[in-house]
Amino acid sequence: MQEILNKFVELRAEARMGGGQQRIDAQHARGKLTAREAIEVLLDDGSFEELDTFVQHRCIDFGMDKQHIAGDGVVAGYGTINRRRIFVFAQDFTVFGGSLSEANATKICKIMDMAMKVGAPVIGLNDSGGARIQEGVASLGGYADIFQRNVMASGVIPQISAILGPCAGGAVYSPALTDFIMMVEDNSYMFVTGPEVVKTVTHEDVTVEELGGAKTHFTKSGVSHFAFPNGMVLLRQLRRLFSFLPSNNREKAPVVNTGDPADRHEKSLDYLIPDDPNQSYDMSELIKKVVDNYDFMEVQGGFARNIITGFGRLKGETVGIVANQPMVLAGCLDINSSIKAARFVQFCDCFNIPILTFVDVPGFLPGKQQELGGIIKHGAKLLYAYAQCTVPKITVITRKAYGGAYDVMASKHLRGDLNLAWPNAEIAVMGAKGAAEIIFRNEIRSADDPEAKLKEKTDEYSDRFANPFIAAQRGYIDDVIRPSRTRWRVIRGLEMLANKKVENPWKKHGNIPL
Repeated sequence: MQEILNKFVELRAEARMGGGQQRIDAQHARGKLTAREAIEVLLDDGSFEELDTFVQHRCIDFGMDKQHIAGDGVVAGYGTINRRRIFVFAQDFTVFGGSLSEANATKICKIMDMAMKVGAPVIGLNDSGGARIQEGVASLGGYADIFQRNVMASGVIPQISAILGPCAGGAVYSPALTDFIMMVEDNSYMFVTGPEVVKTVTHEDVTVEELGGAKTHFTKSGVSHFAFPNGMVLLRQLRRLFSFLPSNNREKAPVVNTGDPADRHEKSLDYLIPDDPNQSYDMSELIKKVVDNYDFMEVQGGFARNIITGFGRLKGETVGIVANQPMVLAGCLDINSSIKAARFVQFCDCFNIPILTFVDVPGFLPGKQQELGGIIKHGAKLLYAYAQCTVPKITVITRKAYGGAYDVMASKHLRGDLNLAWPNAEIAVMGAKGAAEIIFRNEIRSADDPEAKLKEKTDEYSDRFANPFIAAQRGYIDDVIRPSRTRWRVIRGLEMLANKKVENPWKKHGNIPL
């Protein structure tokens, strides 16, 4: 028996070495963690239980029958983060470049199936050269098996992808199907076709970083939700993100005792909005002063910066926050911001996270490029997301809410539960000056002093419509509140809505304007 135990210990130690010390050293030289090291950083100490440690590939072509390494390029199992159960797989670049084989795809599918059964999130740590070429269609089938499970798990359990190295070809579609993607600057990349193929087909010279680096996907394509300077920071921030999320769609996010008084007043908010309606201010300052302990985790902060999305807590409970950012494009909605916010709203609705919306929007961004790009269709995505959303929705209009953008941004007409406005809010079809130029066109043209007449009529329209009280008279605004009391009123509203129950009509699924 002792001989068998010694052999067992030897085999396990060999499996834990992956592709061997030389390849581990090469991984470290690139500034990267090995698969097991990444899992150790991510999970609570000593909580990881590995499954399928001794799985090996079954390929016999191209000399593969002479190359067998236990685990076959992926480490998979379960553990805890802050004592909450999660399932995790990490591609091991030291073993066949982390390439996906039929065998290790089966390992990944197994833990995804288990996660669905027990209602726990799945985290994938991606560091792979792609499909294992020696296995041909078998490896491609493995990808498709994973994709199918990504789709079935969508909206049931949270799925998070951390890109710690290369992720190319068909491999990119599994992360793309998950809820959040995190990348490492200068060390991870994602693309469907690499620079060599691009050069061959289109004759474009492009670097790996330009084509699919973290900065590219974080600031330009919007593929990545987060970008971090190194893998250690990424894994620590992944733990932070997970703390805001529930384990599955039947639970609520954990409540944290933040120690921040619910009735805390932020008097500085009474002076946040400039007197000049054309002057900007930083919406992120407002968000941080409202949430617990000024702790706000922004999502997709580098992409479509005219809208802010992210997670915070109010009286210890997770809320999803969507807010127009006046400092970028005056807070206008455009194609990218509509897609970004719609995706975030849908995630929150899937996982029982209340949505707090701060509105300061002059409308949709005008222009030929926006119209030809499909702003009608893409703007409708945000409208659709808010309209079908059944979690508690609280909206605060801080300044402008003009035109169709007023409707889209969680208005009372899209089943907003509690719609509040600051006293200086302007709720109208358009700005006072533009409205006056249309309504009083003839009077202004015939006036002795057109500029003076325009100002007079602008003031007249502003006094009549550019305030929150007309909307409040019709019940579209539930109350006009003092800015410094925003935190307290929102928390009271969330308490009132804690047991909200509303169901959409039965359907197989809606047909969102993709």
